[in-house]
Amino acid sequence: MRRYLAYLWREFRGEILVLPGRTILFSATAILLILPLLYPHPYLLRILALTFIFAIFAASWDLLSGFVGQLNLGHAIFFGVAAYASAILNLRLGLPIIITIPVGAVAAVVAGLVVGIPCLRLKGQYLSLATLAFPVILMGLVFMFTEFTGGELGVSGLTRLAPTRLHEYYISAFVGVLSILAIWKITDSKLGLVLHAIREDEVAARASGINTSQYKLIAFCLSGLFAGIAGGLYAHFMRIAGPQSLSMLTSFQAIIWTIFGGIATIYGAVVGVFVLFPMLEVLRVAPEIRLLLYAAIIVLVLRFMPEGLAPWVVDRLERECPRCKEHNAFTRRECRVCGTPLRVPLQKTPVSGEHMSGGEGLSASQEGG
Repeated sequence: MRRYLAYLWREFRGEILVLPGRTILFSATAILLILPLLYPHPYLLRILALTFIFAIFAASWDLLSGFVGQLNLGHAIFFGVAAYASAILNLRLGLPIIITIPVGAVAAVVAGLVVGIPCLRLKGQYLSLATLAFPVILMGLVFMFTEFTGGELGVSGLTRLAPTRLHEYYISAFVGVLSILAIWKITDSKLGLVLHAIREDEVAARASGINTSQYKLIAFCLSGLFAGIAGGLYAHFMRIAGPQSLSMLTSFQAIIWTIFGGIATIYGAVVGVFVLFPMLEVLRVAPEIRLLLYAAIIVLVLRFMPEGLAPWVVDRLERECPRCKEHNAFTRRECRVCGTPLRVPLQKTPVSGEHMSGGEGLSASQEGG
């Protein structure tokens, strides 16, 4: 047992405590898990639970649009399909949450196939406009079949995630942490490397033998899966699935959160949600200028931190090794992996006319003499 604990401590120290960014993220997660036990206010639990749910949603958008470069302006279709599927299965068929949420996520994967297959040959603004059309189409179907979808009122009266708000919070936090870690591992794997290559240069990736259409379709399905998990959690947490889950505002919120926090990083999308979503609630103290202040903060941050808030902070806390590209704490002078100096001293340039040892600095005229 002692050896196992010593092994865990070495792994924790070598993987988490070695970098300031990971230490901050781990500390913030620990605080978020402990805080509700110290201050179990229902309003605080509600905001934090929704923040975890939306963090999954934003990270799923970053997986598709950040890492693959497939700019999806209609990401709410995955969120809404899962919400409606979970709600209808729970309310009409009486299925429990443990079944409705996974089935809703599978329905979102099917939606990913429906969106991805027609969009495989589209690029740039054409792809964005095509993805934007799918939630609008689904919204029309919602208002057409009101006996199943409830129309404008939506489907309400769903089963709660848990009997108490505290239990609902920990379910949302547990699923949120696992989903975000899963997305991060996907982007850090061989699959993530292929997706990144497609984003950088799809023609070169195709010339290297990569079936880019297949991998883009996989990215649509994976993005839909995690967005579907968020949609199912949201429907049961709020106990309603309505047209709002399919609105353009829902899609644009994911885009704003991700770009604010840092696109193509996964952790940046999570940071963006945990900063902006609670901030919007804090700004309720000034309801008349709430949205104006919210927009001004976003514009100012992106003006001075164009790559996003999280990468800006990480760049000041960590330094990349010029040789092995591993990250190190800003206090280190040598790379923790390969030992390469991180601060290379500037070499003094010889002043013109100075003589070097061995006569190497002699001018041509002197040599000729």
